[in-house]
Amino acid sequence: MKYLLIAMLSACSMCSIAQEKDTLSGEPFAWGDFTWLQGNNRQKDALLKSKYFTGGITMDMNYNYSFHNPIDHTTTGSTATFRANEFNLSYIEAGGEVFEPKSGARGKLMLQFGTRATGIPRNDNTPLRGQFDLYNALRYVTEGYAGIHLNKMKGVNIDFGIFKSYVGLLSYNNFENWNYQPSYTSDNTPWFFTGARVQMFPTTKLKVELWLVNGWQTYGMFNEAPGFGYQTNWRPKEWLSLLSSSYVGWDTALNKERLRFHTDNSVLVRYINRPGKTGITKAAFSITGDLGFENGGGVVPFDGDSVTPAQHFISAMFYNRFWLGAKQQWAWTFGGGFINNPGRYLALLPAGTGVLTQNPGDQLQGWDGSTGFQFMPNEYMTFGLEFVHREMNVPYFTGSGGVTSPNGWNAPIGDPSGYIADLRTVENRIIFSTIFRF
Repeated sequence: MKYLLIAMLSACSMCSIAQEKDTLSGEPFAWGDFTWLQGNNRQKDALLKSKYFTGGITMDMNYNYSFHNPIDHTTTGSTATFRANEFNLSYIEAGGEVFEPKSGARGKLMLQFGTRATGIPRNDNTPLRGQFDLYNALRYVTEGYAGIHLNKMKGVNIDFGIFKSYVGLLSYNNFENWNYQPSYTSDNTPWFFTGARVQMFPTTKLKVELWLVNGWQTYGMFNEAPGFGYQTNWRPKEWLSLLSSSYVGWDTALNKERLRFHTDNSVLVRYINRPGKTGITKAAFSITGDLGFENGGGVVPFDGDSVTPAQHFISAMFYNRFWLGAKQQWAWTFGGGFINNPGRYLALLPAGTGVLTQNPGDQLQGWDGSTGFQFMPNEYMTFGLEFVHREMNVPYFTGSGGVTSPNGWNAPIGDPSGYIADLRTVENRIIFSTIFRF
């Protein structure tokens, strides 16, 4: 059933793209109101906008309460929260985009600070290759690229640099998401890529992107070959969006024979739209299915054995959102998902040597659910309150003893030598967030 859902989503997207005939003119996707989409900006226009420059600033703070009350105030297995039971400045993004209409020259630079600047690059060991420190050189850049816009079809963009990821539904910027803590499907797929892309808009309803990148959420390259990918986004109606992405690359350090494939597919539907009314005035849902695997270099995708273990990624998530009131300033979202990732090659590993290994075939299965309210008094502010429940088949989440040392401190105040992290198979958290963006 899992494979059938993914295949149907991909087939639906591809077939619809082939049949699409555009009769509209103008800027792509500007013909409808898509502010309701999960992972899309709800602001109708930029505040810092001029003829040549569009700027933006985001300030994202949270208080992430863990019922385990970890002694070292650490959260594991998340790319949205990294600190527990204290106020945390999670994400600061500032920068802007420059565009010169006559020549088509374009560029964008968005800088990031806060705990996500150190937490997001996880699993990227490419900075360990070579002399220079890529972590500190690049981790403070969420997007930085230069390129050119061509007046072909409904527009073509060719860009080179660091980009926010095309694999995954949820946005890097939590201001654009219905929920604060992503389900496993989004938490374990990339938030950024380094390389080159070509964006093509054959019609005002369709975007096609082609990618050539260093690797799967990496600053550098693990081996000697780049990764390849694509994304298609088709919005035939204002109430429907279909998104399909795939990636293939060689992303295992010291093992250039191991190939990785991943596909991510989403359908988003707005099924209620009653602006100006009372009660539930808008409602929408999103369904996402992911399928991935690694092959070669000692592993097979499926049906492995003790000699050549299976290594794959099967995951899905569902979210439903209700907007409340005539001004739609309140919203309630609920949903969740599951993950199955033998080999743990995409897992967000807790701290501690040998705590959770990534040997071929190591099992990792889990599920999560969340529900939360958001209050959006205007286009620039979002206040959120969210309850998150997550489970895993192996100890994975920070317990009361923390993951750093017996007293919860690193050296010289603490002594982490010989300490074994306190990990649990279940966690419950409450997240209060406030996000300002203009």
